[in-house]
Amino acid sequence: MPEVIRLRPKENIQISQPAEPAVRLDIDRIRSSIPRIAPVFRNTPQYICPPLGAALDCEIILKLETANPIRCFKGRGTETVMARLADSPDFKAAICASAGNLGQALAYSGQRRGISTTVVVGSDANPYKLERIRALGATVRIVDGDIEDARDLARRIAQSEGAFLVEDSENLDTCEGAGTIGIELVEGVGPVDAVLVALGGGAMATGVGYVFKCLAPHVEIVCVQPKGAPAMALSWRARSVVETDRVDTIADGVAGRFPIPAVLDDLLIVADHVALVEEDSIIEGMRLLYRHAGLVVEPSAALGVAAILEDRSRYRDRRVVTIICGANVIPADFERWVR
Repeated sequence: MPEVIRLRPKENIQISQPAEPAVRLDIDRIRSSIPRIAPVFRNTPQYICPPLGAALDCEIILKLETANPIRCFKGRGTETVMARLADSPDFKAAICASAGNLGQALAYSGQRRGISTTVVVGSDANPYKLERIRALGATVRIVDGDIEDARDLARRIAQSEGAFLVEDSENLDTCEGAGTIGIELVEGVGPVDAVLVALGGGAMATGVGYVFKCLAPHVEIVCVQPKGAPAMALSWRARSVVETDRVDTIADGVAGRFPIPAVLDDLLIVADHVALVEEDSIIEGMRLLYRHAGLVVEPSAALGVAAILEDRSRYRDRRVVTIICGANVIPADFERWVR
């Protein structure tokens, strides 16, 4: 078994309270969302992994968001969304576009509350994730195209059928639900130098990044995307929306082409650095997480480790958190990549 060191909340830690960053998010709303999230998604394991740290030349803390019924962090956001929806007299059905993980999360949260859910996916969606979405009771609609084509159809269905559209990252509940990860880290792991966050649409990056900017602003927030799906990273660097024609990455969970302007505005404030990594580094990151931490993860969850591999000097001898955001991977693919 890999050696792990479990972390306990530190006593008498002084948490900074600077002025809140000028973004859409709100720290009080994030805190108030915590009891609305099912306990199965909260207080997830966070621990130092010495074998992995030795391989990467830094002290590395893993925040494990995969030990739940949908094997990813998205349930924090959909629980927040659907709790509000259950209180609303206006909507009793919800719809989203998803590469798979958001769809599973929405289906799970809808099933718990008796809210009908529809998930629109592209024709290239992971069949393992689709199987799980259906098993959780949601209707799956498949569109000829990728995640951006699925988003377009989801918007049209929402308008025509009167369902509530859950647009990941644009919907603040998805960002603020993910922000509860940051609360747990700030309050539970003690001082850290950097937090590495997978960057797709931006819900986790902006949610976690915002919490750290409010409560521990000295911590460097590093967001990571694959070079084969760089739209948000390119937009952050250009400080304006950059759209791409296609995506080409095994990290389907972060593969988008059209950044949402409001989300980019938030990311520009909370992210200190955005890295783009190679596919080979993502695979090596998966391999290291399996070898040294015993974790089977999907490619998106290995982006933080990939960033360290490609820029060792930046993280050497530092105390670094990486969020393990998903484990929904086809077993045959994992075998091929890792073994």
